[in-house]
Amino acid sequence: QEELLVCDLNVEEVLQTRLHDPRRRKERLAFTASTSVPRIHLSDEPFLESKPAVEARCAPPLDPDPVGEVYQALVLGSGDYVRKNGFQKVVIGLSGGIDSSLTAAIAVDALGRDNVIGVAMPSRFSSEGSLQDARELADSLGIQLMVIPIEEPFSTFLNILSEPFAGTQFGVAEENVQSRIRGLIIMALSNKFGWLVLTTGNKSEMATGYATLYGDMAGGFAVLKDVPLSLVYRLARYRNACPDKSGVIPQSVIDKEPSAELRPDQRDTDSLPRYELLDPILEAYVEEDKSVDEIVALGFDEALVKRIIAMVDRNEYKRRQTPPGVKITPRAFGRDRRLPIANRYKGY
Repeated sequence: QEELLVCDLNVEEVLQTRLHDPRRRKERLAFTASTSVPRIHLSDEPFLESKPAVEARCAPPLDPDPVGEVYQALVLGSGDYVRKNGFQKVVIGLSGGIDSSLTAAIAVDALGRDNVIGVAMPSRFSSEGSLQDARELADSLGIQLMVIPIEEPFSTFLNILSEPFAGTQFGVAEENVQSRIRGLIIMALSNKFGWLVLTTGNKSEMATGYATLYGDMAGGFAVLKDVPLSLVYRLARYRNACPDKSGVIPQSVIDKEPSAELRPDQRDTDSLPRYELLDPILEAYVEEDKSVDEIVALGFDEALVKRIIAMVDRNEYKRRQTPPGVKITPRAFGRDRRLPIANRYKGY
């Protein structure tokens, strides 16, 4: 929660500390010798002893459920970033999935329904149920929803690439074309109307590289960047259970199996372990710095642990290109944890 605290700072103590700091001492002395800065003396009066002290306080939990405190942090962080950077409205690609649904709910709570625009961009592989879930979510949140099918540009790109792709099977490259078309469309809306794009990827996906550069990673702020998928589901259930905010995320979104819907019958588990296995291993490796042997000792299969760690390490280059986001775990990607992108060392 936001709060304004007023307190005195002893500037002389800060100055003395800096003078005794050996870092950059040569540069500081050289600067002092070559410049003349007038000192303006304000007063010799000591600090007033009668000023009321700012008492230290222990803030009570925002919610009996710790998930509620995480949700409030996401709302505050998102709203602050948008408003303090001069934006009024945000735009979100609504796939009918759990990540985009939760992102939209957080955005509405942070900014108000009139400042959130959803965009559904169905392809030939999008299920009717997913489009219906996106419509139902937009209706329950009271936000504007644009539906912009991508079949026409997708077919055009396939035709353009038909010669260089000749003799190859439909695969990841064609799947990612769809995601990049969606990124182009939503960034065009951002450029035209000044809306900030909120990306919807979660920490589990960012850790393993299950995201498309210049596609679903394109945007200005990543609300769920530090939120593992298992926590995404808990946050969605929490939001639906809030007594003052009736359930807005369709139950079908929470119940269905996650899918990028970039090819027929695709499921996230085609490329990733199930999240109840993936997230604990990611937490142990990323947030707790545990080694392969230590994670295996927790009861996980060694081959699975090595596979996941390899995915995390080789996708560092993607994470360097993600937008900023709210930090809610002890160690977030980016500022808290960075590995060299180019190195030959493998710890697994």
